[in-house]
Amino acid sequence: MTAPRRNYDIAELRRLDVAHHLPAQQDYQLIEDLGGSRIITAALDRCTIQDGDGNQLLDGMAGLWCVNVGYGRDELADVAASQMRELPYYNTFFKTVTPPAVLLATKIAELTENRLPHVFFNTSGSEANDTILRMVRHYWAVKGQPERKVMISRHNAYHGSTVAGVSLGGMKAMHAQGDLPIPDIHHVRQPYWFGEGREHDPEEFGLLCARAIEEEIERIGPERVAAFIGEPIQGAGGVIIPPASYWPEVERICRKHGILLICDEVICGFGRTGNWWGHQTVGVKPDMIAMAKGLSSGYLPISAVAVSEEIVSVLKTGGDFVHGFTYSGHPVAAAVALKNIEIIEREGLVERTRTDTGPYLAQALQRLKGHPLVGEVRSCGLLGAVEIVSNKQTGARFGGKEGTAGPMVRDACIANGLMVRGIRDTIVMCPPLVITHEQIDRMIDIIQCSLDEAEPLLRAGEEPAVHEEADLPLS
Repeated sequence: MTAPRRNYDIAELRRLDVAHHLPAQQDYQLIEDLGGSRIITAALDRCTIQDGDGNQLLDGMAGLWCVNVGYGRDELADVAASQMRELPYYNTFFKTVTPPAVLLATKIAELTENRLPHVFFNTSGSEANDTILRMVRHYWAVKGQPERKVMISRHNAYHGSTVAGVSLGGMKAMHAQGDLPIPDIHHVRQPYWFGEGREHDPEEFGLLCARAIEEEIERIGPERVAAFIGEPIQGAGGVIIPPASYWPEVERICRKHGILLICDEVICGFGRTGNWWGHQTVGVKPDMIAMAKGLSSGYLPISAVAVSEEIVSVLKTGGDFVHGFTYSGHPVAAAVALKNIEIIEREGLVERTRTDTGPYLAQALQRLKGHPLVGEVRSCGLLGAVEIVSNKQTGARFGGKEGTAGPMVRDACIANGLMVRGIRDTIVMCPPLVITHEQIDRMIDIIQCSLDEAEPLLRAGEEPAVHEEADLPLS
């Protein structure tokens, strides 16, 4: 960490924030009532950030599920500067491409073991899923089956904030804005055992949720269904880890009915679950995957869609695929992503997550199981969740609905020096892949302390001191 610290006027920045800046997925009036956003000014080490008031925060969310290699990587800054000097930008529209884009596409294909050898670049996970929607429908049209337009997703899924991304996602609060979803997007139940299936054995419940997809296919008519899309683990939905029976049955159903299987790897990719891809962790072989976040560890905006040979062979017979973005395959972003993957490989971060830090997090979370407010802890790799309940036996929530306890415990965690999210009544975590055992222990200690602080207030029915709602999806 060699960059000099700037002497910001934090009060003025907060004033300007309220006056001019519109933040992502936020209540603008709430930001004004709070006197502006928290100003994050620096990274102190690989896993610690600092705000403008001097508060140090262990970043239990890796930024926004993305800073996999941690903060302060000088070599990522150096490769960006070098590429900017050589060629800062060129597009891929004019039958042109830059070397970093070609090399990154080749590397991504290699990481899929060349099962998905073709790569389309975008700048965000939302754009990647937009690309998937258009590519899937175009594929079936070129194949002579234009009636296959229906995409099946899940309730509480998150696939981005564009019109197509929100539609593919299953967040009711997001659908309520903008008259969404768009036509021919259908949603089925999610494999959320703790919240929706505890009357069943987990493996039985996984099969029930998978077969809900088949029931929807048969209701619509298989000849109209184009694809099923899902996150291997639902991140923004609350780190929902499906029973082991779920994904293999989903794949069997897709193959039986001849529909495409798509995995949204925006959060799960690049080592987060202990494998390069979440679909490897859950044991399926998709036809397409979306990726972003860990692709560059968030250092520059870049995303991609990896596509099977069969799909591209059909697209080649259909003329132009009239889709693309100004910054598709941006050379600086691609160069940074390549170096980021090199770091992940060189430092063995995928293997470390699978065999060391992931199991250590799972073990550390067990310390919270006996807490009176904790209904369940769960994790996969370096994704974790803590379910907050008022009654451990019944799983009842405070106030009779989800969203009362989560914000209170989240705010306590932040005040105590840990950045986590409170999705409804689930505290979720997604730390950098370089986190140490000591930092994992500190993360769990802060969550336990924050649960202790919140319990008497929750039992007394008090409202949070700062009236913030449970977190929105936050990609």
